Amino acid sequence: MQMNGFQRSTTADELAEKVSPLFSIYEIQQHEGNIYFFGLPKKDIRILYQELWTVFAEKGFEFSVRHELGEDVLVASQFAPVKERTWINVALLIATFFTTMVVGSLLYGADPEASPLGVLKGIPFTIAIMTVLGAHEAGHYFVAKKHGMRTSLPYFIPFPTLIGTMGAVIKHRGPIPSRKALFDVGVSGPLIGLFASVVVTIIGLLQPPVLLTSQDPGIALGIPPLFGFITDFIPNSDTYIHPIAFAGWAGMLLTAINLMPVGQLDGGHVLRAMMGEKASILSSVLPAVLFSFGAYLIIFLKTYGFVWIVWSVLLIVISAAGHPRPLNDDIPLDRKRMVLGVLTFALGLLCITPVPFQFL
Repeated sequence: MQMNGFQRSTTADELAEKVSPLFSIYEIQQHEGNIYFFGLPKKDIRILYQELWTVFAEKGFEFSVRHELGEDVLVASQFAPVKERTWINVALLIATFFTTMVVGSLLYGADPEASPLGVLKGIPFTIAIMTVLGAHEAGHYFVAKKHGMRTSLPYFIPFPTLIGTMGAVIKHRGPIPSRKALFDVGVSGPLIGLFASVVVTIIGLLQPPVLLTSQDPGIALGIPPLFGFITDFIPNSDTYIHPIAFAGWAGMLLTAINLMPVGQLDGGHVLRAMMGEKASILSSVLPAVLFSFGAYLIIFLKTYGFVWIVWSVLLIVISAAGHPRPLNDDIPLDRKRMVLGVLTFALGLLCITPVPFQFL
């Protein structure tokens, strides 16, 4: 191999060693931070993306394979530097800790307006719900890193809702190397988050009942099959649910919502990896199905179905941008991942009920 007049860098040598088994190199050039490997592919180019993306990413490079002037060239380009503003992540984490603590204190019967220190009673609920959300996002984060994808730290979303938050998100920067990577990242969050939800639910159901002293919030919860299965083995009050167990219930609901196979929700990633472009058909139909289901609940069953109307509108927005195409979109998933995908969607169905909650 020769460098064509350029001094060879250590990084170029290290990458060349990894590339050589798959791409026969006869010349290496470097220019403006890019490394050009000229040679002949020993395997299908699609395999190169599958096998080498993580190797290049660990060195801070992404790559593409081109055919120019009769030559095959693998071009490695440095990732564009991203300035992380971690203070935003920390600020949102603190804000979410506070909003969930306020909600948790109400669940424990405190009255923060009359006694501000009573808000501290909500700390067990906060720890429970943040553990569920944190486990979910940690699954995405570490699996994305494993596949050489660039991703941000979690952004928790404080919001005065039923649980004091709208969950958390992470940002993926740059391309998705393959369907395999897309699937692994998409499925990891729901599975790990669901495991945390089950553990939190069991812990909550084992706690003694909480005697409420403040006004009853007047919210009836629908019990999903998975939650009901756990209560078959652990005695539970038919009137009140312990705040920690409620955090587990909320984690199951968030898992079910995230697994909706639409757009860039986790379910959208998983289905896109499993079905390719055909996944867009279901992604475009599901909002109409949810709207119709919500209307059916309201009109014919005279029960609370507005939540599905709202989600149908949100899913239209989520699905409007479509789904990014993996660099290697031609190699389908292996059978094990296909089976795991089906099981994951089945678990999502076990976490939902036709009427998740309604105001009394």
